[in-house]
Amino acid sequence: MIEQFINFVIRPPRAEYNPDQYLWEKEFTLAGRTYQRQDLELKNTRGYTLKCSHYLPSPFPEDTSLPCVIYCHGNSGCRADANEAAVILLPSNITVFTLDFSGSGLSDGDYVSLGWHEKDDLKMVVSYLRSNKQISCIGLWGRSMGAVTSLLYGAEDPSIAGMVLDSAFSNLYDLMMELVDVYKIRLPKFTVKMAVQYMRRVIEKKAKFDIMNLNCLQVAPKTFIPVLFGHASDDKFIQPHHSDLISEAYAGDKNVIKFDGDHNSSRPQFFYDSVSIFFYNVLHPPNVPRAHKLEKYYDLGDLKLGSGVDESLLYEILSSLRSASTEAASSSSVLPTISSTKSVSELLSEVAPVTDVESFFGEDTDGNDGHTDVQDKKLNGEGEDCCSYTSSNRESWGRCSSLGGSDEDLRADDTLTQVFATPMRSTKEKEKEDDKKHKKKKKKKKPKSERFEKLEALSRRLRLCLLKGSTHRRHKST
Repeated sequence: MIEQFINFVIRPPRAEYNPDQYLWEKEFTLAGRTYQRQDLELKNTRGYTLKCSHYLPSPFPEDTSLPCVIYCHGNSGCRADANEAAVILLPSNITVFTLDFSGSGLSDGDYVSLGWHEKDDLKMVVSYLRSNKQISCIGLWGRSMGAVTSLLYGAEDPSIAGMVLDSAFSNLYDLMMELVDVYKIRLPKFTVKMAVQYMRRVIEKKAKFDIMNLNCLQVAPKTFIPVLFGHASDDKFIQPHHSDLISEAYAGDKNVIKFDGDHNSSRPQFFYDSVSIFFYNVLHPPNVPRAHKLEKYYDLGDLKLGSGVDESLLYEILSSLRSASTEAASSSSVLPTISSTKSVSELLSEVAPVTDVESFFGEDTDGNDGHTDVQDKKLNGEGEDCCSYTSSNRESWGRCSSLGGSDEDLRADDTLTQVFATPMRSTKEKEKEDDKKHKKKKKKKKPKSERFEKLEALSRRLRLCLLKGSTHRRHKST
């Protein structure tokens, strides 16, 4: 039993993965821009090799330095956990650096230390980034063990611009005592304390650190870096009051966000939005010109698209299509909710359940046979710029915000606007004529005809959208 608890602390299950499958590609596109993954190795003070990856724009903007956020994973995690951070921060001109801590993932080392030795690994990464003239200020984003690592290091380096601490524990000894109750180990308190003291000696001998030194409440009053705390309200492993205790003792500017979920659940969209805004405010990334500014990132699933796709507009059209298709079935004036976690392929299947996706796009509603043939070729993958992606066994990141875009930047061309507006205008004209002809009668609604006209207009707008703009797909491993 005691040996299991010792391994629970210093040798949890180790992440084994293939970087080419679980990390972003060496070259990838996101929100209309191209990025690259640079893999490198660093040596820590104990002689262990640390496997690292740096996500940054390709090509890197000339005569400009960009800020960087270092993502610190949990005790059973690896640098693949930073994929979500890359999705959120790269469109805001913030580079992302991630690593496998010593004893974790593909890096050297036999044991983890829940933040004690990891803070020295983090120090090596910060030193490396400081020597890079392309990097300006640095932020830290840690989860669980990574959050404790970030706080312990931040107490020693006040030059860090900001920190996001997700599910940090306040005191390792108190956490271990709480876990005894969580796992319902029926032993007298005195016996448990004696067992913890024994574990302390064994851990110090094997992993070379004292569990009593892992106390964030001792360093919080001496740390002034702006910080954003996050914690799941149903976290049973590290309970939410740990973040509350750290926040109360913290000396710098702080904010606490609570959200639904447990310790290992995916974080909600509003938390990622808050993280994006927080780092944008503390890191002050430069406004680097881009070809297309997108307000949001959407997961397109396995849908094959042509090279001219304005994805934010595409998702908006699909949402309107779904709204129009359900209009006749609902008497409520509130628009149907569009799930932010659904891919465009799933939305298409909901909008047109009778036919498949390709037949939905291939149907010509306005009689332009020649134009439709060109579109069908691109949609079926015959175009030069058309590409496909494999499915993933990892969870889809769904929709993520990227700062720097606005509604004004998402403009369709005049033709697109006219195609969308014309059927709506004709519907209004018909209503006016009906009013003149039937002044004494009640005005009758025609939800079915209006619905078909809306679907017709939106489908034409959708096909034009698929031929416009630049493509962006997130790589997913199998």
